[in-house]
Amino acid sequence: MTLYDTMTDLLVDARGKDRHIRFIDGEKDESELGFGDLWERASALLGALQARGMQKGDELVIFSKSNESFVIAYWAAILGGIVPVPVAVGISDEHRYKLFRILKQLDRATLFTELGLLERLLEFATEHGLDDVKAILEQRTALISDVKPADAGELVPVTPDDVAFIQYSSGSTSDPKGVVLSHRNLCHNIRAIVDGMQWMQEDQSLSWMPLTHDMGLIGYHLSVMAAGMNHAVMDTNVFVRRPLLWMIKANELRATQLCSPNFGYKHFLKLFERKGLPDGTDLSCVKLILNGAEPISWDLCEEFLAALAPLGLRHNAMFPVYGLAEATVGVSVGVPGGEPSRIVVDRHALRIGDTVEPLDADNADAVSFVRVGNAIRDVEIRITDDSDAVLEDGHVGHIQLRGASVTERIYGDEEATSGLFTADGWLRTGDVGVFSDGQLVITGREKDIIIVNGQNYYPHDIEEIIAEVDGLDLGKVVVAGATPTKSGTEELLVFILYRQDLDSFQALADSVREAVGEHIGLEVDHVIPVSRIPKTTSGKVQRAHLLRDYLEGEFAELLGQLAPAEPDAAELDDDPLVAELETICREFSKERHIGADDNLFEVGVSSLTLTEIVLAIDERYPGKLDISDLFDYPTLRQVAAFLRTKG
Repeated sequence: MTLYDTMTDLLVDARGKDRHIRFIDGEKDESELGFGDLWERASALLGALQARGMQKGDELVIFSKSNESFVIAYWAAILGGIVPVPVAVGISDEHRYKLFRILKQLDRATLFTELGLLERLLEFATEHGLDDVKAILEQRTALISDVKPADAGELVPVTPDDVAFIQYSSGSTSDPKGVVLSHRNLCHNIRAIVDGMQWMQEDQSLSWMPLTHDMGLIGYHLSVMAAGMNHAVMDTNVFVRRPLLWMIKANELRATQLCSPNFGYKHFLKLFERKGLPDGTDLSCVKLILNGAEPISWDLCEEFLAALAPLGLRHNAMFPVYGLAEATVGVSVGVPGGEPSRIVVDRHALRIGDTVEPLDADNADAVSFVRVGNAIRDVEIRITDDSDAVLEDGHVGHIQLRGASVTERIYGDEEATSGLFTADGWLRTGDVGVFSDGQLVITGREKDIIIVNGQNYYPHDIEEIIAEVDGLDLGKVVVAGATPTKSGTEELLVFILYRQDLDSFQALADSVREAVGEHIGLEVDHVIPVSRIPKTTSGKVQRAHLLRDYLEGEFAELLGQLAPAEPDAAELDDDPLVAELETICREFSKERHIGADDNLFEVGVSSLTLTEIVLAIDERYPGKLDISDLFDYPTLRQVAAFLRTKG
C-alpha cells in the first residue's frame, strides 16, 4: 500500500473512499460513519477547538465512553496538528490516578470528556484532597456536549517528524510513561501491518479492543482505514457483557478480520460452552484472527479453534503476532494462510544464553511457546546476551529492535528514554525470546510488567497499594504475573513474607484481595505466604525465583491447604434463590467465597468476574439482571430480592 508522509495525508486519501465505520454500542444499538462524513465532523470539531484557542502542539486528552466521539476527536486533533492522548475510562482508583498524573505531566493539555465523567472526577479529587488536580479539571476541560461544531477548522501542516500522538502505559502510584509516536512512526507501521496481513479494500474488520489500546486504535482503526476497508468497532464493555455477540456480528457482517488477546478467547468460551451460538452461524468468512497483546497460549488457541470449527472457522485463521507500544504496535507477523505453530522445550533451559532443548509435549519439564513470525517491513529484530552481543539462532536472549516504527523518546523523561536504547541504538523491548526455524518465539519478559486482560500493570504500583494493608510493608510484598500452561491467561500472584500459622493468614489474604480490587480493579489469583523473599546481593527482589517455584508446583500443597473447603448444602443460605446465587458465584470467584450479604464490589473480584457472574445469572433468569443493577443491589440477598420483583 501507499506509504503516507503524515496521518493527515492518510485521512485526505480515505475521505474519498465509499467506506464506513460501524459503531456497535449494544445488541441493537449501532450507527455508521462514512469516511467522508468523518472528515467533515472532524473538521468541524477542529474549528470548535481552535476557537477555544487550541493550536499546533497542544495536547488533547481524549477521555470518553463513546467510540464515535473518540474517533472524531482523534482525527480533529490530527488535522489541527494537535497531539491526541487516549486515556481509558475505568471505575477504579488506578484509572483515575493515571489520568490525573497524565494531565499534570503534559505541557498544554485539554481534557475532552463527558459531563458525567467530569463530575465523578471532580468528586473524587475533592474527596481525596487533590486540589491541584481539581484546578486542572476546572480550568482545562472541554466538555463534549459544550463543544458545538463550528465552521471547518484550519488544516495545520505537519511534517513526518512531528508528534502524531502519545501512548501512555499504566501507572497508579508512579508516573505513567508516555510513548511519543511521530507521523513517520505511525505511517511506516501502518503500511507494514497492511502489507503483512495482506489486507484489501474488500475485507471487513470487527474489533472489540478498546481504542485506547494500541491494537484497537492502530491495528483495527488506523490501519484498516488505510487499507480502505469497512470496519466495525464494538464497545469493549458490550463484548465483556455479551461475548457471544462478537461472533454473532462476525457472521452478520461477514467479517474477514478479527482480533483478541488470550483473555478474550477464554471469556468467550465460558459462555459459548453453555449457550452456543444461534443456528446458522457461519464463520467461514473469517480469514484471520490476530492474537496478541499478551502472552499467547497454544492450548487456549487450540481449544477455541476446535470449539468453533463446526461453525466453519478454519484452523489457519488463528494468526499469532508480536508487538509493543514502543515500536508503534506491530513488530512480527507470520504468513496469512499458514498454520499456527509452536516449539516445545525444556523449561529449565530458558536463561539468557541457553540453547533451547526440544522435549515431547507430555514431558513433565516441557513448556510450549507459539511462533510469532518474522519482522514486519521496516523493522529489524535481534537476540542478544546481557552485554548486547548478538546470539545465534536457537539461543535464548533479549529481544531488541530498530527501524522506522520505533519511538525516539518517552515524553518528558530523559532517563527513561536513555534506558530504552542500547549503545548502538537498538530498542530494548524488555522481552526475552529465541529464533526457531527462522521465526521469533517469545519465551518471557525480563522486565517486570504484568499483562492482565491485555493491559499493562507495574508490580511496584500494586505492591505499594498492598503495603498499606495493616501488618504489611514494601519489604514483605512481592507481586508477579505468571502464565501457567493450563490456564492460558496470566495470573496475578502476591507473595507475602509470613512466618505465622496458616489459620491466621486467610484474613490477611482477604485484606490484600480487597485492597487490590478496590484500588486497581484487578482480581488476585493467589496470595502465597513465603518464609523468605529471595534477593540479589545488591538487595533486588528476584521475582523470577518465586515465579519458577510457583510454575514448578512448589506451592501446590500450600495452596491446597489455603483453599477454602467446598461448602455443603447446609452452609448455603436458607433462602433457595440466594443459595442458588451463592453457588453461581463460587463457580467464578476463584479462591474467594462470596456470602449472601457480602458487597460484591468489596470482596476483591474483578469487573470481568462480576460480569461472568451476571451472565451466568442471566442464563438462569434471562433479561432480569444487568451488571449496572449491581450498583443498586450489591449483595446477593439484594439481587435475589430484585429478581423476585422482575416476576
